[in-house]
Parts: sequence; structure tokens; C-alpha cells
Amino acid sequence: MSQQEPKQKKSFHLFKLKATETEEGYLDRIPWFQFILLSLLFPLWAAAASLNDILITQFKTVFTLSNFASAFVQSAFYGGYFLIAMPASNVIKKTSYKFTILVGLLLYTIGCSLFFPASHVATYSIFLVAIFAIAIGLSFLETAANTYSSLLGPKETSTLRLNISQTFYPIGAVSGILLGKYLIFSEGASLEEQMKGLTGTARIQFGEEMLQKTLLPYKFIIIILIVMMILFALTEFPKSKPKTTTNEKDAKISETLAYLAKNKEFLKGIGTQFMYIGMQTAVWSFTIRLAMSLDPSINERSASTYMVFSFIAFFLGKMLANFLMKKISPSKVLFIFSILGSLSLLYIMFVHNMSAVYFTILVSGLFGPCWATIYSQTLDTVTDKRHTATAGAIIVMSIIGGAVIPLIQGLVADWTGSMSLSFVVSLVCFIVVIIYSKNRMKKEA
Repeated sequence: MSQQEPKQKKSFHLFKLKATETEEGYLDRIPWFQFILLSLLFPLWAAAASLNDILITQFKTVFTLSNFASAFVQSAFYGGYFLIAMPASNVIKKTSYKFTILVGLLLYTIGCSLFFPASHVATYSIFLVAIFAIAIGLSFLETAANTYSSLLGPKETSTLRLNISQTFYPIGAVSGILLGKYLIFSEGASLEEQMKGLTGTARIQFGEEMLQKTLLPYKFIIIILIVMMILFALTEFPKSKPKTTTNEKDAKISETLAYLAKNKEFLKGIGTQFMYIGMQTAVWSFTIRLAMSLDPSINERSASTYMVFSFIAFFLGKMLANFLMKKISPSKVLFIFSILGSLSLLYIMFVHNMSAVYFTILVSGLFGPCWATIYSQTLDTVTDKRHTATAGAIIVMSIIGGAVIPLIQGLVADWTGSMSLSFVVSLVCFIVVIIYSKNRMKKEA
């Protein structure tokens, strides 16, 4: 690392950094331009994640899939996160957060480009490969950005700072849903109704036409990604790595894993994050299906409006959580939101009319403080800062919950024949978050 420093000093940066690093890798103050630019990455992976909710509905009908099989969209997506997070942390350790972000943006662009051949080959497995490729790029981005956001300023405001960055997430999520709503979903009768009377070649051709629409949103995303790559390349960012001796910097993966395996609080955080992200993904994956099952007269485009409202609620929930965290502890905010979220999921399970869909919107708002708070608190349990990059990657790896929980919820929906009752899976996950936040409150008392 020391050999790279002269090169970094000679490099050209249009936007300079005006902050000083502390011994632990935090900054003495927030560099607002860099922080906002970094926060703008959060909508980028949010758009990809929310488009998955559109794709699940589209693929289920075109490829005639069960709820379980359609959930493999999320398995491919979050499986990519899981497999690549650790290699991404190694890139951070050997280079920098900025370089890792640039790699992530490039790989994300390549993944989006794969939707072009996928839409022509028109098989479910090829689309899953394209989604997996996108997730590889996003894993680099999120492994770097989540930890980096907590480091771009004073240590005492790290949790609040990550919550602020996460507040940008719903902007991308709403954008992704709107792109899918107007570019992928068609007007008129639902896709299932339109394909019901088609057979043989006519059904195949119509299905291929519908799959061609799936690449349209990714054209816009590619343009945005190129602009972001240019901006990051021209902006100076701090290393944000703890100032330690050369020997300490060379902490091996095996040493880090042994350290983290003995850290009970870290393991609790990982387990909770696994359940939370699985619940979030499951609720958003099946909101459109829930709406259509409760009101068969609406089509996919109309039902996707509820997802727009869900992400607006998610944004408002984050804003409210950020405000409350200035008054009370993040753990208490998390506990209150989790209690209310669990009660809302009970309503969804047992009230079989359209009001239940509005409670899925409420649940999305109550997701507000979860990811960022659990992430930051879990990362703070790593007191030996040599292990920060790898620990951050492992927290990101807990996103694999998004590949597992929706599958389980899809299976429950298929077994019971009720999309409403399948939300019991998400309820169990929110109860785990309640237990986690309650334990954190006890330790902080």
C-alpha cells in the first residue's frame, strides 16, 4: 500500500477532499460532496432489486412458473451477493474503497448488457444468469459503500450517517418500479389473461415479445452507470483505513474469521441481518402477487402501483427513523418499528381483502431503520479494525437471506394455496429483529 501512495498524490482529481483521517480510519468531519456522491450509489442497486419484483411477476406468467420457481430470481440475485462479497473485501484491502466501487460500477454495467442477449434467447435460465451477473457488480458496490458511508465522518455519528445514505435507497427502488411498470408491464388485461387463450407458436411468439420489454429499463440504467463511473474517477476519496503497523495490515482471512467466530454479538447481528433482508425481499417479491390474488380484476401494471407506494413508505419510514434517532437510541427505534411491523404482518395474514395490501405498504415503511442500524451496530462490534473490510463483506453476505426466505414463502404459498398466509414466514423474521433490538437495548441500558 505504501508504494501506491506517490501515485495517488500525482493523480488528477477534479473534486478534492477536505477532511482529515483519524487513527481508526474515520474522518474528522463529513466531506459532503463525497458523502452525497457515495450515497447516490444506493439508488443504483435499489433500482436493480426493485426490478426483480417486476421480473418475478413477468416471468411467472411467461414461463408458467410456480411461486417457488419464480422466487429463484431473488436466489440468483442474492446468491451473487453472497459469493462475491468476500472477494470484494479482498479488493478493498489490496486497493481502496474507491477502486472497488469503480469495479462494481463496471461489472454492473456488463450485467445489465447481458439482458440484451437474454431477451433474444428467451429462456428462464439465461435471464437468471444475467441477474446473477448484475449481482456480482452490486456486491462490489454494496460491500464497499455500506462500510465506506459509516467511515466518511466522525465515528460517533456512523450509524446515523449510514441511515442517511440508506434513505437514498427508496429513490432508486421507486425508479425501478416505475421503469418496470411503464416499460415492461402492458396495459389492458393481465398478462395471464392475455396468454390464457394462446397456444403453440402464437403463445411462444407473444411470450418472446413480452420478454423483449424486459431489457428496456436496463438501457437507462447503463447510461446512469457510465456517468457515475466518470464522476467517481474524477473525485478524490480518502483511504479510510486504520493507521496500523505493516504487520497488522497483513491480517489473514483465517485470522479474521477466527476473530469474528468468537464475537457473539457479531454473529447475532449476522443472523438478524439474514432474517431481515430475507423478510424485506419476500414482502416486496409478493406484494404484487398478493394484490392480484385479492383482486383478480386488476392487471400487473395496476398492481405494481402498490410497490411504488411501498417504496415511498420505505423512504418516509427512513426519514422518520433518522429523526427519532436524534431523540432516542437506534436500538429503541428499531424495537418500536419491529413491533409495529409484526402486528401489520398479522393483519396481512388474517384479513383477506385489499386492505391487507395497504398493510404491506405500512410494513415497508416500518423496514426503515432495519438494514442500516443492524449493519452499523454489527460492524461496531469489530473492535480490532484490521478486520473491518472483511467483517463488512460478511455482513453483506448475510444478504443471502434474500435468496432463501422468498423461496420458503413461495413454498408456503404453493402448499397452502394462500398468498396471505405465506406472510407468516416474514412474521417470524420480524420477531427475530424484535429479539435482537431488545437485547441491544438491555446492553445499552
